Amino acid sequence: MRIDGLQYANWSEKVFKQFRTGGLDAVHVTIAYHENFRETVLNFEQWNRWFEQYPDLILKGTTARDVDEARNTNRTAIFFGFQNPSPIEDDIGLVEIVHTLGARFMQLTYNNQSLLATGCYENEDTGLTRMGKQVVKEMNRVGLVVDMSHSADRSTIEAAEYSTRPIAITHANPHTWSPALRNKKDSVIQAVVDNGGMLGFSLYPHHLKDKSNCTLTGFCEMVAATAERFGLKHLGIGSDLCQDQPDSVVEWMRVGRWSKTVDYGEGSASAPGFPPMPTWFRDNRDFGNLATGLQSVGFTTDEIDDVLGLNWYRFFEENFGPQTTKDHGA
Repeated sequence: MRIDGLQYANWSEKVFKQFRTGGLDAVHVTIAYHENFRETVLNFEQWNRWFEQYPDLILKGTTARDVDEARNTNRTAIFFGFQNPSPIEDDIGLVEIVHTLGARFMQLTYNNQSLLATGCYENEDTGLTRMGKQVVKEMNRVGLVVDMSHSADRSTIEAAEYSTRPIAITHANPHTWSPALRNKKDSVIQAVVDNGGMLGFSLYPHHLKDKSNCTLTGFCEMVAATAERFGLKHLGIGSDLCQDQPDSVVEWMRVGRWSKTVDYGEGSASAPGFPPMPTWFRDNRDFGNLATGLQSVGFTTDEIDDVLGLNWYRFFEENFGPQTTKDHGA
């Protein structure tokens, strides 16, 4: 089983076919960065058209059983998520609405302070806001996963501890391995896994040691070290693949509507666009290279299967539906 915990490609038939070449059974796709509710609905509508146009390649995913259906029919299940809470605007009632439409992940922040929590680029981290706590409770109730990939340390730890269901960092790496601002310190990862959550390893070059020159062996050694420290069952892949996107999309990601000037974020003024991917992970066709790399650093076949898909599958199975008394912390 192969599951990618986060992508934001420029979606096309080519990409969908590459899912199949790479053996991807499921992909969590970002369908909102800074969009409001109505704009997000239009993105759901566009995906509905793609499901109609390419029914032999992709299907809409809302439960783990849809991953099984995709595997049985040689397709890829698409699960929706937001990298910002902007689709719910300032209305907690929209949490259930977006879940009904098909959303299964929502970040409480992107890089900035939101109505719910603090982003990783802010100087002061005040943790979950009053509204943030209420929204987390509602997300827990309906089965919308709390994602803290772009959130600051205190906010992420508070979310992991306050949530009555496991949360996720869908796409980031340990800060000790590569000290990018977006990568997560050990105390943050520990809080997430202690409460049953997941960490998806990112392949976005700004999150990698040596960036685009990161080696497959170096990446897989990092996965092994993280598994040894935090436990294998809490780890997956969240590649953050932004294939075929124009460089203007980076500006949309980082700036949205909040600034008149360009925020280069983890890039630089001299190279504000997308960095080259590592040669061993250019697109979804290279997903199998991760299995080869993990095997080379000592992972067993079962351990490789866990990291490349089964851990995410179990997480989906437990967290995409309404809350029950069996859920963590209930």
